[in-house]
Amino acid sequence: MQDIAALIALETAGQGGTLAALVAHDKGSAVAWNLANQLPHLAQRLMIVNSPHPGTFLRELQNNPAQQAASAYTNFLIRPDAERLLAQDDYRRLWNFFSAPGQTAGPSWLTQAVKDQYRAVWGFGLTGGCNLYRASPLRPPTQDDPAAAAVNLPDAMLTVQLPTLVVWAMDDIALPPVLLDGLGYFVHDLTLRTIDHATHWVLHEQPALVTRYLQDFLLEH
Repeated sequence: MQDIAALIALETAGQGGTLAALVAHDKGSAVAWNLANQLPHLAQRLMIVNSPHPGTFLRELQNNPAQQAASAYTNFLIRPDAERLLAQDDYRRLWNFFSAPGQTAGPSWLTQAVKDQYRAVWGFGLTGGCNLYRASPLRPPTQDDPAAAAVNLPDAMLTVQLPTLVVWAMDDIALPPVLLDGLGYFVHDLTLRTIDHATHWVLHEQPALVTRYLQDFLLEH
């Protein structure tokens, strides 16, 4: 969160020190939710794409076996050898994250050009990404690690007062729509836009629609 706050300071120098909007997806949103709670003066609006609020995510990780199963992959990503295993066979395990269970071919948007873009980023190293998972206890409990079962977050650490847009792809297998239940309790000025027949990779699948939702929210708030 300190890194994002420093980046915002650089980007908004001479403009009052406040972003018009902080936009985030997946693990980046885990940081964004907390920044909106603890440093709300740094952004006028919050926009989240398929990333659970920590309050609803913690609830489901503690009580919902389906969510625990859907998030089981995070316990792989915190292994000390995760980076080495993920890089094997031309990032075979990472490509598999993009495909639905039982899907033999990758999604249509995953062209060779897009793969090359991912390879270029992953080539700088995978430790930073894995460390985001290692730093968070919001993962399914195991026999050796209580993880989310040992976490208790007070409402004061979860409440978001910023006008907030949440865009949610309804076929996300890792983050099912149950994570939207009770979201309004934590986010007091909430706009929700759902997208049917789209997965966690909605930014690739429906870029024009997601962009429209973001633009509309900027104009309306």
